[in-house]
Amino acid sequence: MMGRLAAALAFLTLVGLGMAPAEAAAETRLERIQRTGLLRVCMWPDYYAISFRNPRTGELQGLDIELARALADDLGARVGFVETSFPRFADDLREDRCDIGMFAIGVTPARAAVVAFSQPYLRSGIYAVTTQTHPRIKSWADLDQDGMIVAVQKGTFMDDYARGAFRRARIAAVSRPQEREDEVQSGRADAFLTDYPYGQRMLAFHPWAYLIAPENPVQTTPYAYAVTPGDAAWLDRVNAFVDKVKRDGRLEDLAARYKLTPIVARD
Repeated sequence: MMGRLAAALAFLTLVGLGMAPAEAAAETRLERIQRTGLLRVCMWPDYYAISFRNPRTGELQGLDIELARALADDLGARVGFVETSFPRFADDLREDRCDIGMFAIGVTPARAAVVAFSQPYLRSGIYAVTTQTHPRIKSWADLDQDGMIVAVQKGTFMDDYARGAFRRARIAAVSRPQEREDEVQSGRADAFLTDYPYGQRMLAFHPWAYLIAPENPVQTTPYAYAVTPGDAAWLDRVNAFVDKVKRDGRLEDLAARYKLTPIVARD
């Protein structure tokens, strides 16, 4: 009896507020974006050709910067960029600082346990960067040798790969932006591991850099967008956008503009 009375009082309260019970339910993320007109996008601003803050102009540029704006347009919203990093983005999503991570996030089992991924739109293997003048490193096989120090960025799939694949080299995990290249240029590390886009950045900005590709692709990893788990409607909407830009040619066009055509995921 008391339960029925409480339910009736709750219903009358909602009616008095002009709200139906369904309208009083928690607002979904997609509904909130449409209501506020704001899409909050987490991105790492040091990811060349992906989500990169131009050091000369201060403007954000790259494939995912443009695709984030396109997604916002599709949603009838404006975009707000939220700076994050690979170690931090899952927390930023969970703590509601952004609605989606759009910066070529590698899909790994550890990340898939805490975020939900869209279908992939890029795929990249692992490359190494050393100096043009390094006396011992000329090929991929030279990396995993006694006395070698290989830097990786903490929280990336290169970190996971190096710890599982390298048996003789010492792995040095760093966290600050550009710390990997600082370690190599200073001589504190012999090489660092990265992906295709960041390898292209090194060649574009650092005359001392020497890019090493493995003889056969190493740990090719799909890149996707990340959202909080448990929100099927929002993930479906993101997947619909990814499918759309693949089919209408926008992904191919932007990849060509930023010299990323070799890593476009077409399936």
